[in-house]
Amino acid sequence: MAEQHATQHSVTFPQEVIDEFATLGVDLPALFSAGALGNRMGVEVSHAAADRVRGSMPVEGNTQPYGLLHGGASAVLAETLGSIGAMLHAGPHRVAVGVDLNCTHHRGVRSGRVTGVATPLHRGRATATYEIVITDEQDRRVCTARLTCLLREAHANGASNSASNGSANGTANGAAG
Repeated sequence: MAEQHATQHSVTFPQEVIDEFATLGVDLPALFSAGALGNRMGVEVSHAAADRVRGSMPVEGNTQPYGLLHGGASAVLAETLGSIGAMLHAGPHRVAVGVDLNCTHHRGVRSGRVTGVATPLHRGRATATYEIVITDEQDRRVCTARLTCLLREAHANGASNSASNGSANGTANGAAG
C-alpha cells in the first residue's frame, strides 16, 4: 500500500485516504494537523488513518507548576489525535465535533516526549469514539483517554450545523483542541 509523507512533520497517510480526499484539492497535512493550539504545544502527528492515529509532543513547555506534564496537555494531545481519526472516518463531506472527552492520568512525566495512539472503539454514522493511550519514552502508560465525536454534514464554509449554532463543543476543522 502506497503512503504519502507530508513535509511538515512527516505525517503518513494510507493511499485510500489520499485517494478519498484527492478530488477536493486540499492539503492533507494542513487539514489533519494539530491545529493552532497543538502547534503551540509542539504536537506532531506522524501517522493518520481512521483505524490508527499516532502523534507525540514534548513534556518541556507543557508542564504544570510542579514540573509534571500538565493533564490539560495530555487532553489536548488526546483530543487532537482522536479528532483526526474521527474526521478520517467521517470522510471528506462531514466534520467531527468533540462532544465528550475524559482522561485518566496514571503517572507523572517530567521530561522527554509523550506519544499518543488513538484507536477506534466505535465508528458509526452519527458518532465515533476513540481510545487514546499516551505513553512516556519508556513505553509506560501516562494517560488513557476516550473521545466521542459527533459526525455532521459539512457546510460550504467548513462548519457543521452543531458547530455553527454552538450546540456542541469542539472544533469543526478536523483537529479539535
